[in-house]
Amino acid sequence: MMKRIQAELSFLRALVGVNLASAMEYRASFISQIVGMFINNGIYFIFWIIFFNQFGTVRGYNMDEIFLLFAIVTLGYGLGFMFAGNTRQYMAYLVAQGRLDYYLVFPRNLLLHVIFSKMIVSTVGDVAFGLIAYSFTGRFTLVEIALFLSTAVLAAIIFVGYSVITGSLAFYMGNAQYASQQMTNAMLTFSLYPNSLFSGAARMMLYTVIPAAFVGSVPVDIVRYQDGRLLLLLLAAAVAVWLVALAMFYYGLRRYESGSAINVNV
Repeated sequence: MMKRIQAELSFLRALVGVNLASAMEYRASFISQIVGMFINNGIYFIFWIIFFNQFGTVRGYNMDEIFLLFAIVTLGYGLGFMFAGNTRQYMAYLVAQGRLDYYLVFPRNLLLHVIFSKMIVSTVGDVAFGLIAYSFTGRFTLVEIALFLSTAVLAAIIFVGYSVITGSLAFYMGNAQYASQQMTNAMLTFSLYPNSLFSGAARMMLYTVIPAAFVGSVPVDIVRYQDGRLLLLLLAAAVAVWLVALAMFYYGLRRYESGSAINVNV
């Protein structure tokens, strides 16, 4: 069992290494994508700076909390899709077009091979933005740093798991690429808003159908209040998301039909 796990980890390291080497082959494009994403995050963040300069504290959130919110969400998003890029953009396409055939012939874990076969270069800018945003929070005790990093990693796991869920919709409804991208985008967008702004059915949705609260507001509260119970809740949410993701992917795989296409992967 341990040998199998070590073999899979070695394979994933090799995939990441190949993806990184491929991305860095064109240095100008590599750097421009990273800088572009960093600037994009900065422009979005300016909105909140203007907002809080006008209104001050809003339902328990001020600029310090917004810095922390952006730090966790962008770092988690960046870590997740920097390595598991196929889930963010291409998984639904691969399923709908019958292009899983390429992965099915390999004696490797199918889902891991699919999601780690591509990296999104621009997410390096998200990682950088998240770390810089955290430097403005003033929360530098060992406990706070440990909680920040832990919640960001769990947020990354939830982001990727949720994208597996949305990508797996293609097994059940055909061409779900647009729906998958929109659902993942919705999760990212709502995660960057303070959870306290929502109530009723909208708030419930952010804990269930689109679990944006678990990659945004909940991690912020964990770091703010150093709440161990909330950390366990976040861990449970990550496990739940992945149980649903695994069920949807492997049950949907039974419905998969080959694309009967000849594909060359370089």
